[in-house]
Amino acid sequence: MPKVTVYNMSGAQVGEIELSEAVFGIQPNQVAVHAVIKNYLANQRQGTQSTLTRTEVRGGGRKPWRQKGTGHARQGSIRAPQWNHGGIALGPKPRDYSYSLNKKVRRLALKSAFSSKVLENALVVVDEIKAGEYKTKSVIAMLKALNIEGKALVVTAEKDEKFVKSAANIPGVKTALTNTINVYDIVNAGKLVLSKDAVAKIEEVYA
Repeated sequence: MPKVTVYNMSGAQVGEIELSEAVFGIQPNQVAVHAVIKNYLANQRQGTQSTLTRTEVRGGGRKPWRQKGTGHARQGSIRAPQWNHGGIALGPKPRDYSYSLNKKVRRLALKSAFSSKVLENALVVVDEIKAGEYKTKSVIAMLKALNIEGKALVVTAEKDEKFVKSAANIPGVKTALTNTINVYDIVNAGKLVLSKDAVAKIEEVYA
C-alpha cells in the first residue's frame, strides 16, 4: 500500500496515511486516461458554430446571365460557393459533439490519474481543509506552507463555501468535491491536494 505524509494547513506534518492499493496504487492506464480526457473535452463543446449555405445568403435569386452564348461559364446564382459573398459549401452547422464512454473505462481512468499523482509525488494530503472567513490570503498561505506553486486541484469531501470563494481568485487553483472530480482536472493540475475526508470518500466509492 502506498503511504503519504499528512499535513495540516500550516504545512506541519501530523502523521501518515496508507492509501488503498486498488485506487492509488495501480499501474496507470494511459489509453483509458486519453480516452476519458478526449471524451470530456468533446462533451464540453457547445457545437453552436454555423455558416450560411447558398440558400441562406441574401440575394442571388436571378440568374446572372443567360445560359449560352456569352463566352462565360454558365452560372445559376451569384450566391453560389465559387462567388465572392457566396454561400459556404459543406460548412459547419450546429451539432452535438458529445458521446458516452463505458463506465469501467471512466473508473479505470480516474484510478490511473490518482495513481499517477502518487507516482509523481504530486499528491498532498491535508488533515482538514476549511476557511474560517472569506479571505484569499488564508488559502494562499496554506498553498505556500505546502510548497504548492502553479496549477493545483484542491478536493474536499464537503462543500465549504468560504474556502471555495476564497480560492476562486487564485490563478491556476481549482476546487472540487469528491463527487464532481474528473480526470481532466486531475491530469491538468500540477499538484492534487486532498483532505483526509476526501481520501476516505474516494476509497469508499472506487476501491
